[in-house]
Amino acid sequence: MDDFEKANLANWDERAALHATDTTGSYRIAKVLAGGSSLHAIEESEIGDIAGRDIVHLQCHIGLDTLSLKHLGAGTVTGLDFSPVALAAARDFAARAGTEARFVEGSLFDAPDALGETYDIAFVSWGAINWLRDIDAWGRVVAALLRPGGRLYLLEGHPVMNQMVLEDAQLVARYGWRTPPEDPLVFDETTTYTGDARLMANTRNYEWLHPISAVVGSLLGAGLRLDFLHEHERLAWRAFPGMVEVGEDLFALPDGVTKIPLAFSLQATKPA
Repeated sequence: MDDFEKANLANWDERAALHATDTTGSYRIAKVLAGGSSLHAIEESEIGDIAGRDIVHLQCHIGLDTLSLKHLGAGTVTGLDFSPVALAAARDFAARAGTEARFVEGSLFDAPDALGETYDIAFVSWGAINWLRDIDAWGRVVAALLRPGGRLYLLEGHPVMNQMVLEDAQLVARYGWRTPPEDPLVFDETTTYTGDARLMANTRNYEWLHPISAVVGSLLGAGLRLDFLHEHERLAWRAFPGMVEVGEDLFALPDGVTKIPLAFSLQATKPA
């Protein structure tokens, strides 16, 4: 584990403790514990038939989406994350919900060995790949985890959106469109993104912006076939001040701000 990943792990261990005791409603904990789903309208409408499918949820964090996939009819569900604090919360939620799920601790890049299984569907959503310095290696991992005929569903914040900051009611590009692996973006954030006012001690974190061409290229290079690629003007968090709610826990830019894509989604299939 390099220094970037060590800092991110400390940051995410602390975030996980906050998110597992979330009081803002962002994570829909009560809904999942009651047998419901924390998935948003975008992913629910795009993920397709999951009935009886074996699903791996990569970078699963505290496991609420993992459990939601089971509640929506998946066969087996497995979550992988590098944070032991997050996985302890995920296992606790599974026990409290009475939902069968497997949670495995490990680096995303070690997933094939850590999991020892292949799956019908790999699920990745909302704020995952920006924490990975090597997007080509990510594509190879996804391909290795899928059975022939299996598919990836990815829903992410758009890289164009991640370049931007809001200044004088207009979006301005502050960050380059492609982050070099050895020179990540550096952030020090004292609170987490849910709006929770509790302060964090491990504020330093590192991220990488990957253009959509690089994400798609990594999957094509790993032998997958692209089925669809969509861009969205809705996002699952308020990335900028003044964003307006346009559906349950989905937000859009307000009138008067030049519109940009806020999220993208894709499906890619491993040939049978």
